[in-house]
Amino acid sequence: MEREIESFISYLHNIKKTSPNTEMAYRRDLTKMRIYLEITAASPAVDEVTEENLKKYFSYMERKKFKASTISRSVASIKAFYHYLLKEGLVSRDVSECLKAPKVERKEPDILTAEEMEDLLAQTSGDSDKELRDNAMLELLYATGIRVSELINLKISDVNMHMGFLICREGDRERMIPFGNQVREALHQYLSRARDHMVTNEARDVLFVNCSGMPMSRQGFWKLIKSYAKKAGITKDITPHTLRHTFAAHKLESGTDLKSVQEMLGHSDISTTHIYTNLGRKTAAE
Repeated sequence: MEREIESFISYLHNIKKTSPNTEMAYRRDLTKMRIYLEITAASPAVDEVTEENLKKYFSYMERKKFKASTISRSVASIKAFYHYLLKEGLVSRDVSECLKAPKVERKEPDILTAEEMEDLLAQTSGDSDKELRDNAMLELLYATGIRVSELINLKISDVNMHMGFLICREGDRERMIPFGNQVREALHQYLSRARDHMVTNEARDVLFVNCSGMPMSRQGFWKLIKSYAKKAGITKDITPHTLRHTFAAHKLESGTDLKSVQEMLGHSDISTTHIYTNLGRKTAAE
């Protein structure tokens, strides 16, 4: 089965032009299934997996108290995998048709108030190389709503300082996102005063680097934002994605139209963006 999973991932990458994050999620879900089947089934070969095998796998996930959202995503991954296998003639029937995803309640995203956002940014107001870098990263995230994965993969060439915009790429798609003078100044301070002291040759094209001069990681940024939230006295459970949610809610609250926010966030479905409507006003009133 491992060979078929890799073939499926190659299909997603080369034909469907999916993003690295999407491919990583599919591989993770399918690998978990493969490992379970290797342990419990007589044969984990794709053409010998039965409906009963898959039902037992999801019963196992429920017993282990996996979140409904995790189980639902795994169902979608396995269905996509078997649809591919059937199309390629690697199986004679789609045994995943029996699977039904659990109902997932959509939880309103946590966002920061304007005051909390100011307090968070204030923690990076120093002059050290690290503080100049961190200030530029936080200002950029809050001003553009880009994903952390997009932030840490930015190249210097993706940022147009003169015109005030950056380019984000996902698969074969790209979007242009504007930013204002505050971000421009934060980026200028980082690029002119800090980055050259931090970067190594291996990361010469990467915009943001860690203290070892290598590209910033998701885990590194997660620790960074948690640390600043604690210093700011913010009790909400902040994740890097919180700044993306906050950007969307504050943009809509300030009068930016829904379609523009959708395009900046890169949402394919406008209903995904719509959940942020009035969310900033609600948070301010709490």
